[in-house]
Amino acid sequence: MDKKLLEWYQKNKREMPWRETHDPYFIWLSEIMLQQTQVITVIDYYNRFIKKFGDVKRLAEADEQEVLKHWEGLGYYSRARNLHKCAQVIVSHYEGKFPRDYKQLLELPGIGPYTAGAILSIAYNERVPAVDGNVMRVYSRYFKMNCDISDPKSRAFFESKVMANMPDDARHFNQALMELGAIICTPKTPKCETCPIASECLAKESNSQLDYPIKTQKIEKRHENVSVLLFVNQGKVMIEKRNDALLLKGLWGFPTYGVQMTSKTEKSEVISEDTLMDWIHKNYDFEGQIMTKIPVRKHVFTHLVWHMTMIIVKIESPKSMDYPEVKWVVPTHLEAFPLPTAFKKNLSEEILEMLV
Repeated sequence: MDKKLLEWYQKNKREMPWRETHDPYFIWLSEIMLQQTQVITVIDYYNRFIKKFGDVKRLAEADEQEVLKHWEGLGYYSRARNLHKCAQVIVSHYEGKFPRDYKQLLELPGIGPYTAGAILSIAYNERVPAVDGNVMRVYSRYFKMNCDISDPKSRAFFESKVMANMPDDARHFNQALMELGAIICTPKTPKCETCPIASECLAKESNSQLDYPIKTQKIEKRHENVSVLLFVNQGKVMIEKRNDALLLKGLWGFPTYGVQMTSKTEKSEVISEDTLMDWIHKNYDFEGQIMTKIPVRKHVFTHLVWHMTMIIVKIESPKSMDYPEVKWVVPTHLEAFPLPTAFKKNLSEEILEMLV
């Protein structure tokens, strides 16, 4: 298996900037960015990020808001916060060098078994498995493994299988497995005719490729009607730093008021003006008037779907115009802040003009 796979990888691997180096900083950064995000999207973000934060020391010394701003648009912002914390620990505890010990890597913020394995194998060529969803799919089909990949207990079994096949060239073997799963052994349309190990694949032999891997049903996403409140006063719009209790915590954004929908097929409805104004008065002590309601497209998170309405509210002399977690900003200056994509993608020119 390993010989065929390595030969195939050397001929067919995709060109990616992080494959041009064995520096653990760049390997780590790319692996964090690639979590839940497609390669084609990551490449531009990666190149911009390393241009700004060229090494772990520069990342550690950066302000968190600056890191979040450069992460803007990638989503899953906890990755960026953990990335920043991890860099600070590496600089303060390990003199700016990534530890080469698996257990020490697992103690760092945002690094789990897969990322630790990827760093050790790709950066240092250590014989350590790096088992992600692609690898699980390849092995599930190759061996017809009847274990649920959504069960955390299954990871150890997959890791032992990978270790049993791993050659001395761990660096390229792990990457070859991931590449095979990404471009050949895909979830719905596996390209078995071009797979280098298809002749020994048990699922291929029994024509049961799509039965593997075994995975329990995903939890249904929750759907919410969400009012995004654009408070305007004297040509400025209010943004707030979202606190730890809110989705998208630590980012700057607009206040939101959400009501859970009873069903994802329920018609999205704007929350009543009386309800909204009562909530605004209670939470912000503002007096104001709703000027415009603009239904916009929904935004999908991992576990949640927002059906959004942008609501412009004219505020009359707010009691507190500015304090640390709130800023009143000229609309054209919103770009300077790390706004979540959920808000940013809906700020059309039409809406921005209404805020002035």
